Amino acid sequence: MINGRTQLFGIIGNPVEHSLSPAMHNAAFAALGINGVYIPMRSIDLREGFSGLRALGFIGVSVTVPHKVAVISLLDEIDPVARKIGAVNTLLFQKQPEGRPLCKGFNTDWLGSNQALAEELEPKGHTVLIIGAGGAARAVGFGLIEAGARILLTNRTESKGRELASQLGCPFIPTADLPTIQADALINTTSVGMAPLDQALPISPELLANFPVVMDIVYAPLATRLLQEAAARGCRTIDGLKMLQYQGAAQFKLWTGKDAPGAVMRNALLAELGGR
Repeated sequence: MINGRTQLFGIIGNPVEHSLSPAMHNAAFAALGINGVYIPMRSIDLREGFSGLRALGFIGVSVTVPHKVAVISLLDEIDPVARKIGAVNTLLFQKQPEGRPLCKGFNTDWLGSNQALAEELEPKGHTVLIIGAGGAARAVGFGLIEAGARILLTNRTESKGRELASQLGCPFIPTADLPTIQADALINTTSVGMAPLDQALPISPELLANFPVVMDIVYAPLATRLLQEAAARGCRTIDGLKMLQYQGAAQFKLWTGKDAPGAVMRNALLAELGGR
């Protein structure tokens, strides 16, 4: 029951109606008997929204598009890895003796990606091909480097791909050269595979046998065409809901100091996704 002692958590972005995070976090609060509520908040004016979070006593907040970069200028502190990535998806507000809450920013996307991959392959010492050059690719790439993996990057728009590869300090692979590439894992960080592109593929299916592990960050549909084609070729596959779950679990730990109930979160995500 929500009352005057209920702790406030949530997600800010525009839009946020599609987010699965409320189902995941509220199920975790209920499972551990935490008097907390996690609410979606559509925020057009980030500065005003951020001031409201601080004034209302929020403890933890997820940040989604389009605010992951802009929110950095409003923080009191930022985690070193989040600074490297250049994006923040998690806020932690901590009360100070003088009363004004201090806000620190983190990025748990890379933790979620690494943990999801680790279900089939420990990143350290292995080579991973990343498809994409957007914000997700950046977080996944820096996270893999942090974990000791060797990364390669490919992207349909070569100029954008080469720019990110330069920032990551990794080789860029033109799409024409992909038939010559073998790696321990492949991660799709693009939106290819999501409706209306749910029948599209980010890489030719005949090349998938060159990657024993294939991971997709797209989670709707859960079994993307990429994962179906990979499984048909004997690859071990990792769905996008795993990354969402693990990054959420890392947020939960930051906010509450407690280990997240993984099975509860996974089941809540599946139920919410199935209901849509």
